[in-house]
Amino acid sequence: MKVILLENVRKVGSIGEIIDVKRGFARNFLIAHKKALFASKSNIKEVEKMKNDLNKKDQDKKEKAKTINEKLKDKEFIIKKLSTENKELYGSVKPTEISKIINDIEKLDINPSMIQPAKEIKSLGLYDVILNLHTDIQSRIKIKVEAQEETK
Repeated sequence: MKVILLENVRKVGSIGEIIDVKRGFARNFLIAHKKALFASKSNIKEVEKMKNDLNKKDQDKKEKAKTINEKLKDKEFIIKKLSTENKELYGSVKPTEISKIINDIEKLDINPSMIQPAKEIKSLGLYDVILNLHTDIQSRIKIKVEAQEETK
């Protein structure tokens, strides 16, 4: 299925590019998240007109991502969770929890879908987490999981 990209998508293409992708990917992700339009003649003309605005919006997003990257780069956040004697967690640390911690401490709104732990966080310790802030900008933070004291 041919679509026109409305924004830069990592490993797919850049703004205004007409690409051929699988129908499900186009319908369920690109078009559903307003990242692309079906490549009809009228849509191609429309995107050509909008291309400058789209590029400007993308640059604004990139600048915002750069400032967030500068604030968060190589920072360490501590999450306290209940754990067993052999340091395993009851459940795992999810991207939504990491997003909430960043919002509470740094007052930055990071979408959980941007958060990508290097491996699943299921025990106490220090973990690397990648933040996909923009198609060109990734930031690395550390999450330290500590035992939460049980209250009786």
